[in-house]
Amino acid sequence: MVNKKQQVDVIIIGGGLSGCLSALALSTLTTSSGTPLTIAIVEASDIHANSNQETSALHFDSRVLALSHGSANYLKTLNVWQAIHSKAAAINTIHISDQGNYGKARMYAHEHHVNALGYVIEMATLGDALVQALQKAPNVSWFAPNQVANIDWHSTHVDIQLDDQQLLQAALILGCDGGQSKCRQFANIDVVTKSYQQTAIIANVRFEKPHQHIAYERFTEHGPLAILPLTDQDNSGQKCSLVWTTTPEHADYLSQLPNEGFAEQLNQTFGYWLGVVEKVGKRASYPLDLVKANEQVFHRMVLIGNASHTIHPIAGQGFNLGLRDVSELAAVMAKQLSKNEDIASFAQLSRYAATRAKDHQQIIGLTDSLVALFSNKHTPLIVGRNVGLKVLNYCQSLKSSFVNKTMGY
Repeated sequence: MVNKKQQVDVIIIGGGLSGCLSALALSTLTTSSGTPLTIAIVEASDIHANSNQETSALHFDSRVLALSHGSANYLKTLNVWQAIHSKAAAINTIHISDQGNYGKARMYAHEHHVNALGYVIEMATLGDALVQALQKAPNVSWFAPNQVANIDWHSTHVDIQLDDQQLLQAALILGCDGGQSKCRQFANIDVVTKSYQQTAIIANVRFEKPHQHIAYERFTEHGPLAILPLTDQDNSGQKCSLVWTTTPEHADYLSQLPNEGFAEQLNQTFGYWLGVVEKVGKRASYPLDLVKANEQVFHRMVLIGNASHTIHPIAGQGFNLGLRDVSELAAVMAKQLSKNEDIASFAQLSRYAATRAKDHQQIIGLTDSLVALFSNKHTPLIVGRNVGLKVLNYCQSLKSSFVNKTMGY
């Protein structure tokens, strides 16, 4: 017996943050006749969808996200921000310093006429809110737990076979399946990879003093250390997220320390801006690499988020870059639908890719430059970067340009 193909307009491979965000953004689009787009999400995790398409939350990563001001505004348009804003810690000030040197720079929200430069939120909180929002979208269906077994591209559509032999057909597929994207592999799209020879240690920590909504970026001899404000149940403002980027060898040493020893090392490296570290939560670590697909689009396919670009966390721009991918793609598709034209024509997808290329290049260039400059022990570069921090701190036009880019504008 041959399985009947289930036809939808868009198939999204991957139900993580990028996949859910893409599904929600596209779920609001309609054809020229007013019919909503039909969307299928293929996700490897078991989400226990019931007959009403109500979905329990996926097991999202425990890390935190630094949401830019622009990203928060976009989430408002999707009616997601309203559900999570009370759990998002505003960043009112960014404090940049170079350990053992004089260079410092500070950015203040009020100087740029915004209430916050950005926000910090736990990934699971945003993920749960996206899934709950999708429960209200009858035109979105889940196929989970499922994985893609094969993809066949045709001139007017794409056929996908799932691992349980189900068959799906759509005009467009979105590869939202992460840094090891199967979609990318099926399309034989090569990637540029670069190891930063660094490891990030992440943990939630509690300090003696409240963070007062200040985000700290501290450059050290081994790499950048970020302390980001978080919300906490007792509203003490003492809970923060730590992202400590260092050499693999130093990361191994830090990971093996007991909590007390780790806290002592953190105090010595970060300083006492927030007093002593009172508590260290569960620690995790992961290697840092740049992965960038050579092509962002393929015949009737677009790579979104980490499937397209995985970047260094030094400026907290990874998720924000992927969100702008989603925003631009949704805008492009809305125009195509209003004109009753093919949402996945290669010419249209190529224009989308060309539009996004500049943003990708700028953000990847920014993060690469910051990593090279602030993870270097050569004296001329140390002097140069400290002079640069001073200039950044006092040159308002330069500061405005830098802040606007990090805010997502």
